[in-house]
Amino acid sequence: MKDNFSTQADGYVKYRPYYPSEMIAYIVSFAKNKQFALDVATGNGQVAVELGKYFEKVYGTDISDKQLNNALQKDNVTYIKERAEKTSFVNSQFDLITVAQAIHWFDFDAFYKEVYRILKPDGIFAVLGYGLFNANGEADTLLKHFYYDVTGPYWDAERKYLDENYTTIPFPFEEIEVKPFVNEFTWTFEQLTGYLETWSAVQHCIKQNGTNPVDIIRDELKEYWENGDKKVTFPLLLRIGCLKV
Repeated sequence: MKDNFSTQADGYVKYRPYYPSEMIAYIVSFAKNKQFALDVATGNGQVAVELGKYFEKVYGTDISDKQLNNALQKDNVTYIKERAEKTSFVNSQFDLITVAQAIHWFDFDAFYKEVYRILKPDGIFAVLGYGLFNANGEADTLLKHFYYDVTGPYWDAERKYLDENYTTIPFPFEEIEVKPFVNEFTWTFEQLTGYLETWSAVQHCIKQNGTNPVDIIRDELKEYWENGDKKVTFPLLLRIGCLKV
């Protein structure tokens, strides 16, 4: 698994969009028991903390010390620095395992083998994420240009799985049909640019060139944003399954 997010760990906590509570509750509703849950590649811990409202004990794992040091806290949530593909958990430990906006970075074969080891026979596995957001008017046109043309060359190859709405990832489970979700926000310009600067492609560009690509569109985007409705809509991605017998 790649660590593309330690550099912007602070920004992750401040600017990354949260998943709606209704979506987390929907995922949890498929779990028959509520003893142990695991959020893999937990990042800022947003999903782990939400799961902590339903489960007796929740673990969040990540390979980034900086992400874990900035993670949200809850009494029944424990964070551990571990790779997704090899954990220290016992066999058949978890009632629910989630991965949010991260599975495209994993070694699929090794990770799924581990899921089959640590998920209970009647447990639930859920992959969630969000695709490229939509805005309105000229701001949306400029943001699409920024995504495809300005930062396009700097995205890792794995980004394609998100562009394909996670429909093309391997998914060796008995899949459960799910309902669609979207997430809508009204953002200040600071929130918008703060989120853009958490993109791994933006960080790759900064590292390679020493310049922030957001600066290329900043002034024009600010004008469009301040004159618009400041709304963003994220299409949410969700796949849920159980172990194949």
